[in-house]
Amino acid sequence: MIWFNDVTNITNKLGGKQMQVQVVIPIKSIKMNVKRIFGTVLTLLGIAGLIYAGVSFVNHSVQVRETIVIGLIGIIFFVSGIGLVRNTKDEA
Repeated sequence: MIWFNDVTNITNKLGGKQMQVQVVIPIKSIKMNVKRIFGTVLTLLGIAGLIYAGVSFVNHSVQVRETIVIGLIGIIFFVSGIGLVRNTKDEA
């Protein structure tokens, strides 16, 4: 496992002494959270695209080809986002 190390200097306000604090965060858990967040964003964009395509289809506000393209892109985003969220393991 790869680790991300960050050394931070903290000055104590009362005594004026400097302390060094080392923060260690596993990069693997950061990547898992990014995947989960990206999956959530894709899912929300897919839902928005599907809703827009449905409303424009019912109201006949845009052309049929444009509605089909927006609907297909919404389905692709929605399915890929759900897949990312579902397949990302929780690292607690």
